[in-house]
Amino acid sequence: MTPPSRLSFARTDHRVPAPLVSTAAGTLLLVDLLRVWLPSIITIFGQAASTPAELMGAFALLWFLVPFAVVPFAARWGSGRHAAKVALAGGAGLAAARFALVFVHGGQAQLYVASIGLLAGLSWLAATAVRGGPAAVGVPAGLAAAALQHAALRTVDLTWQSRWWAAPLVAAECLVFIWYQRRTAPGRTSAAAWFLVGPAMLLAGMFALSPAIATVALSYRFDPVATTPPPAVPELLLGLAVVGFLAGATGPLRGRFERVAAALTIVAAAVIFGLSRGPGGLFVALLLGCGALGWAFRAAAADTPPEPDAGRNARSGYAALAGMLVFAVAAVAYYAAYDLGYPNQWVPVAVALAPAWILLRSGTGAPATGVPWRTGLAAVAVCLLVPLLGATTTPPVERSDATGAAGADRGLRLVAYNIRMGFGLDGTFRPAAAARAIAASDPDVVVLSEVDRAWVLNGGHDDLRTLATRLGMRYWFAPAADAVWGDAVLTNLPVAAAETVRLSAVGAPTGAQALGVVVRFGGQEIAVVSTHIQPPPDAEPLVQVGEIAAFATRFGGDRPTFIAGDLNIEPGDAAMRAFADAGYADGFAAFRPVRTFPADKPVKQIDHVLVRGLTCAEVSVGTAVTSDHAPIVTTLR
Repeated sequence: MTPPSRLSFARTDHRVPAPLVSTAAGTLLLVDLLRVWLPSIITIFGQAASTPAELMGAFALLWFLVPFAVVPFAARWGSGRHAAKVALAGGAGLAAARFALVFVHGGQAQLYVASIGLLAGLSWLAATAVRGGPAAVGVPAGLAAAALQHAALRTVDLTWQSRWWAAPLVAAECLVFIWYQRRTAPGRTSAAAWFLVGPAMLLAGMFALSPAIATVALSYRFDPVATTPPPAVPELLLGLAVVGFLAGATGPLRGRFERVAAALTIVAAAVIFGLSRGPGGLFVALLLGCGALGWAFRAAAADTPPEPDAGRNARSGYAALAGMLVFAVAAVAYYAAYDLGYPNQWVPVAVALAPAWILLRSGTGAPATGVPWRTGLAAVAVCLLVPLLGATTTPPVERSDATGAAGADRGLRLVAYNIRMGFGLDGTFRPAAAARAIAASDPDVVVLSEVDRAWVLNGGHDDLRTLATRLGMRYWFAPAADAVWGDAVLTNLPVAAAETVRLSAVGAPTGAQALGVVVRFGGQEIAVVSTHIQPPPDAEPLVQVGEIAAFATRFGGDRPTFIAGDLNIEPGDAAMRAFADAGYADGFAAFRPVRTFPADKPVKQIDHVLVRGLTCAEVSVGTAVTSDHAPIVTTLR
């Protein structure tokens, strides 16, 4: 007798339904567009730490509120063919904007193309929910595809890729989306599944399906200072997370116990992520969050009505937009805390309550979706192999090896650069240009400030790994604001020790630290201290200056030592005198003025190298505008 499972496989139509493909492709395009739109808010519409966070938040929320007008317009025609035309029009706008952003880089054009695309994408989402569609399966497939593609691109979006294949790939994604969108038919809908889109998108970007988080989690290795992770291991970790997520979204959910366990797991993952300010927590949050988030979609599928219902479909449209409003409000609330200075650990926990509520609201189970085992194995292979393509998408820049005898004769070449999370004055993300600007000086040591390794607000990029890979250098990273935002040292010199110390906030909303790395160069050990001072409001950062100097003296011992980075102080300030009194001289004193900010027309001298037992033999300021600061180059002897 043939087992029932085999009978079901034999009778299954293996063709992928058009609504599933269109929902997944639309989700992928929407996620990719948000990775451009979100950083455009803080780099083009406003300037983080200078433009009021309330103003930037209000501008951002406006684009999430306007699409609510689409729901009654689309619902007027119930679930008929005219509602699908509304979704098609919104989808066409989303695809057009997504493709345009491959070519439209920087300035107001980038901001408003992305904003109009977001408006169209949210309209597509609402109209699709009104019409009815497989959100509980299509959206997870789209989120998984977005995570895998982001990993394969080493977190540098197709918008910012300078390779020839970026535009054809985006065009292909848009064409697949529109082709299948035209062939969708009205169907059943789950308001819970559509509401879950926004919270899931944020949690996936924050930790559950983030390629950058996978890299950072492994680079800590349970040590306060993160270092270069083993090759390919972060990609495999991300692939396993995506497998777990899809397994949860398509597998069985057997009643009350599993629902409660999944709800507690997703909340626990958010708590661990929110409290994580160093090693360990990110790894646990990723592993716990991926599968539990998938289970939430499976639970939402159990609430899908047996037949289409026009009234219920209208509620689904509002639910989809309400969920995206949760995404917007939570993202603003979480990241504005680093400008306004309030605790933000509660935000991911509050967002995680949405999938937890969906898991707990019904005690019924949900059967597996019946994915054929061959399809399942193929999906696992794709999830594990696609991220490994990242090794081919990040070519290194050419630079000579200056770590030998010739390098020692010329002195230690240093580049200090505040990279502003990788974004230039025009709001573009150009890591290749930044790497070329650094490599042009042939540095032995690179000190970076404002390094972002996973913030959703900045597109989920891992700036440090991208730059280090292109430069062919190893890195040491220490957290400041949170576990993924801080300062770094890059070098290929032998490293004898590394340590970080957290600095007192003294009223400054963004955290600060001092990272010490001991390098061997020219037959001696030199202590490098990388830091980014966050001055308290309307006061000199004397407390932080004292802590940095004390740390550098203790960590450096009797070695030659220098402190480098964006110190946010000017020559002649009391803070500079305090450094001098502690034994750290202004390395640029003989070369003043050395202006570095803003990068296009520098007027301020706030990036410095302070020395003890060393001298700066030459100093130059770079002309790159891949940040709001210009890079500084010096040779230390």
